[in-house]
Amino acid sequence: MGEQWREPFSKAEMDAARRAARDEAGILAEALALLRRIARHVPFAEDALAAYHCVRDPQTSARVKFILLAALAYLVLPVDAVPDILPILGFTDDAAVLAAAMSAVRGEIRPEHREAARATLDESEYSI
Repeated sequence: MGEQWREPFSKAEMDAARRAARDEAGILAEALALLRRIARHVPFAEDALAAYHCVRDPQTSARVKFILLAALAYLVLPVDAVPDILPILGFTDDAAVLAAAMSAVRGEIRPEHREAARATLDESEYSI
């Protein structure tokens, strides 16, 4: 990842951050619905769900919630750098944004968030 985290945010990333700040519940609902639909098709689904569960944790700081919410908002934002309708390539920018967010809050995603993510993936397997 190198020094990329120091680069200014793109317009799409800023739009995602603004939307996340305004509509936490809506972003979380959309992210969970999307992740349940795509869980078997993208390798970063568990990380995104761990971020989701970390945001929902009342012990998570506001700063960490904002960073993760912005990444989840970017995931559900219909306009992004690479359209999500493109097979495989469509989610590469989403994965990069999520990876940067996860790196920024590295120690805040606890084992219980990961366990909840795996449980959600297991539930999704039967509800898709």
